[in-house]
Amino acid sequence: MPGTAKPRTAKPGSVIRAAAQGIRSGARRIDEATPAARDRAVDALRALAILGVVLGHWLVTALVADGGALRVASPLQHMPWLAPISWVFQTLAVFFLVGGHVATKGYASARARGTTYGQWLRTRLARLFKPVAAVLALWTVAAVCLLASGTGFETVHALVKLALSPLWFLLIFAGLTAATPLLTRMNPLWPLAVVLHVDLIRFGFGGPSWLGWVNVAAGWLVPYTLGAAWTRGELDSRRAGWVLFGCGAAATAVLVAWAGYPASMVGVPGAAVSNLNPPSLAVVTFGLAQCGLALLLRGPLRRWMRRPAAWAAVALANLSAMTIFLWHQTSLMAVTALGLLAGRLPGLHTVPDDLGWVAARLAWLPVFALALSVCWSAFRTHEQGPRRRTGRPSRVVRVHRRPDPAGVKAAPRA
Repeated sequence: MPGTAKPRTAKPGSVIRAAAQGIRSGARRIDEATPAARDRAVDALRALAILGVVLGHWLVTALVADGGALRVASPLQHMPWLAPISWVFQTLAVFFLVGGHVATKGYASARARGTTYGQWLRTRLARLFKPVAAVLALWTVAAVCLLASGTGFETVHALVKLALSPLWFLLIFAGLTAATPLLTRMNPLWPLAVVLHVDLIRFGFGGPSWLGWVNVAAGWLVPYTLGAAWTRGELDSRRAGWVLFGCGAAATAVLVAWAGYPASMVGVPGAAVSNLNPPSLAVVTFGLAQCGLALLLRGPLRRWMRRPAAWAAVALANLSAMTIFLWHQTSLMAVTALGLLAGRLPGLHTVPDDLGWVAARLAWLPVFALALSVCWSAFRTHEQGPRRRTGRPSRVVRVHRRPDPAGVKAAPRA
């Protein structure tokens, strides 16, 4: 109509600039709310460990469509020369290093505040296991529905086992967390000696294979007690980091080259010996090298975390770490299942036996990340709590503004 003003539409460029400005403003608020005494390198190491686990699983886990069933396979099974991939993305030792440091430091702070052991443990285990309920509920329903629809038991078993595989980590971690008061002064050489003798008996003298399961506790005690040594100030020098890195790397090379241990630091379907299930001496010495490298990276990470945008990304990742950890395998399987509607897709349903599969799998990573973001949106409240009311500061700002004598109170609090 004449005289009627046309509605103004925002230009794409202005929308992008406004969004970028909002992100920068939010990052500055998170940065300013963080206590100056907080060791941001701890959060950064945890975030790197989470990223390593997620990308590692997405790269070496394949669900092959075989007739009307799905079976788990691995490119390391068909292309063993890709084993160095596992050296980069098998970051569990860093999880336990940071976890041991956080737990021992947090327990000391709790004792100083007059908090009892029972109160401290209940709080930590609640933070650890609260997000698990949603995963268990969804996969219980999914398994029943799949079986009722006629899906083969082998397929359902493979899917459920893959989805719930992250839970073994939580159970071990919970046990070590409960034992924290007994581990604050333990020398890491003690559990390392147990792992050495267990492997010597089962591999050198033909001992029973079940003896290897002793290493499930002893193997992960090594980095956990290294975290306690970090809390005690025994690993503050760069020399400690170089010694751990050098000795761990040399020992791992010797074990792989001359003692017959597999080169892959993750389990490979069909392999006679697994370095990870149960943990072997090789994966423990490899973890020592990882821990040494993590300690050497503390300085550079602290400098990098002075950047508000970098620190905001790490803080957000830590607040959602358990959600990411628990749902990343489900995200992979959701994409795989939906992809079957379009047929047998390369890098998703095909046998991982050539570089073409690797290239196709790399192209699928953004799709897995998108599916994970959907899972995060749906289930993050189980970890972070319900959305805040309008006008209240975000949980990220509130968590990092809160006084934290331990300097490490970021999710996951594990």
